[in-house]
Amino acid sequence: MRKLELHWQILIGMLLGIVFGFVMTGLDWGKDFVSDWIQPLGTIFVKLLKLIAIPLIIASLVKGISDLKDISKFRNIGLRTIGIYIVTTVVAITIGLILVNVLQPGNGISGDTVAKLTETYASDAGVTSKIEEATRQKDSGPLQFLVDMVPDNALKAMSENGLMLQVIFFTIFLGISMLLIGEERAKPLKDFFDSLNDVVLKMVDLIMLTAPYAVFALLASVVVSSSDPDLLLALLKYAGVVVGGLILMVVFYTVVVSSFTKKNPFWFLKEISPAQLLAFSTSSSAATLPVTMERVEEHIGVDKEVSSFVLPVGATINMDGTSLYQGVAAVFISQALGFDLSFADQLTIVLTALLASIGSAAVPGAGMVMLVIVLESIGFPADKLAIGLALIFAVDRPLDMCRTVVNVTGDATVSMVVAKSVGKLGKPNVKEWDDHLDEVR
Repeated sequence: MRKLELHWQILIGMLLGIVFGFVMTGLDWGKDFVSDWIQPLGTIFVKLLKLIAIPLIIASLVKGISDLKDISKFRNIGLRTIGIYIVTTVVAITIGLILVNVLQPGNGISGDTVAKLTETYASDAGVTSKIEEATRQKDSGPLQFLVDMVPDNALKAMSENGLMLQVIFFTIFLGISMLLIGEERAKPLKDFFDSLNDVVLKMVDLIMLTAPYAVFALLASVVVSSSDPDLLLALLKYAGVVVGGLILMVVFYTVVVSSFTKKNPFWFLKEISPAQLLAFSTSSSAATLPVTMERVEEHIGVDKEVSSFVLPVGATINMDGTSLYQGVAAVFISQALGFDLSFADQLTIVLTALLASIGSAAVPGAGMVMLVIVLESIGFPADKLAIGLALIFAVDRPLDMCRTVVNVTGDATVSMVVAKSVGKLGKPNVKEWDDHLDEVR
């Protein structure tokens, strides 16, 4: 009997998790049962993915750079990566602004709904913490993101997934230094990282064996902890605009893949789908990164020299889905609260959302911190910030899940384009978890 492909297994797990979650919400003991006995399984899975993210970045990036033999190749890959990421982010924000201005979802929100949402969420700890974090980031200097990128302790940077840019900086520094001491002297260290890379990728394969069960647990816990259905319904038009924009971004990616790499876009979506489904379940680009790298390298054929740089950097600075959401949410809040935006204000939204996406944490909820920065850049009244966030807080988690899918798809798309441009897009070479099992029996 032919084994069911991984993306179908994950999709079945997601659907069963949603159904199970809705069944549990109808039982008095259901929510407690899910939080006590089901949710921990999903939490362990996400922890395992985060556990190997830093080792994978270090091993993969060192291997990729040391295999280049020529520093100028790395410069070409780096410049193309950053340039394409900026272009796709601007496209995403523009799509969002066009949709929200044409459909105007904020004009359909009644005063009663605004009052109810404000009462429910304005004093929520999640809202207030996002405002405080955004204020801290906004008060920092213009070059603070460069300062934050350089670690003063490499081991400390490696101990925290939120410091991924610091890890990338240190690893690039290490890889370039290995090139400069010559191949013979660097060989012992290179062999170590080559072996570490193979081991960590095998860990990804083993972790993915539990993915269908983990996404069942993750989706069930999301459903039982969802907000008031009436409030979700009131924000349906706003959520529809965001999701519509995200779908258009995926269409944009398929056009880019078809045009620049000459690959079948449906094949691309099929091969990257396990990473997309995990991104949806975890709402975290960082947690999904090991799976994204495995799918892009083994199933799509992007050379490690490219993927090892493009994907970790993308998980940190490429937030196409989140940036699109910024534009829609900022204008939606302004429409709902009667704050008029000029054309210059909307250009400011594009620029600020682009800059805010650089270095934003690739974790759930980071988008709302960026949104506060965007709203403050257009002069939105400070006393209404909490009300503005309260308007969209009820649907932030499901939309976060959707926009993370787009973030991950964008990373994979750019890696293919960069690989094609430098002649590093080859044939897939799929490795299974039990490839060497006979050797150890």
